[in-house]
Amino acid sequence: MSVASIQSDRLGANPFVVEGPIVSGSGIPGPNFSLGAVAGGDRESEWVYCQLVLASQTTLQPGQWFQWTRDYVASLLTTAAAVVGQRCGVFSGAAQPPTLTGGPVGAITLAPGTYYIWLQRNGQAPSQVATATAALVVAETTATAGQASAPASATATTKAIANVNFAAANQTFTATTVNGSNLLTSLSSLNAGSGPFIGAAVSGTGISGGTTISGITYSPNGVVQSITLSANATANGSGITITATGVLEATLMRPFLSKVN
Repeated sequence: MSVASIQSDRLGANPFVVEGPIVSGSGIPGPNFSLGAVAGGDRESEWVYCQLVLASQTTLQPGQWFQWTRDYVASLLTTAAAVVGQRCGVFSGAAQPPTLTGGPVGAITLAPGTYYIWLQRNGQAPSQVATATAALVVAETTATAGQASAPASATATTKAIANVNFAAANQTFTATTVNGSNLLTSLSSLNAGSGPFIGAAVSGTGISGGTTISGITYSPNGVVQSITLSANATANGSGITITATGVLEATLMRPFLSKVN
């Protein structure tokens, strides 16, 4: 499959752009849509327009989970803050390079302030996930802000997230590594729309433990050319199998917080 990359039914809406910060008297208009407005796109996608108020500098990454109130005020999802009955969804990504029209490519760091964002509630999307169990159709909150988990058995005291499904527990592809370089090249067995995604943890021969994906370079037609890692490779290799976890493609079916586990 492939995650959603465009919206096609609401003029002027771009789910991959964060609006703000909105400051009274600054001359910058906002919000630009009614809170709770919905935009649709490819891959059965639906996004909801929400307000996000940040008290401190925050980095939003593709796949982070949010919940929102009946007034469409969003907050990063954690077990402690999760409210049973509230709807939830993911941030699809931001900071698109000029070679792409959409999709979950980049993270964005925001200063304290009031913002307006589109959060995805339906269709194929990136998801930050601690553990993924295929075909479970339910997930749960974690103590880490914006991260879900889908273990085989529910974890006591977490909040259940209904109506989300992962096709696999990880993603694998092959690449060439160069000792002392943080670039993966000669990539195969991957699709730009299905990941890997920025923030994913990667492992493989010559890849140090704790290494994550910090950047992705695309050709003008959207093909992944190289992947930038957070640490240099420690060996030369070609056709190396790389396993990505932590940010995976998920199927969202209007998820909500259904109960306390």
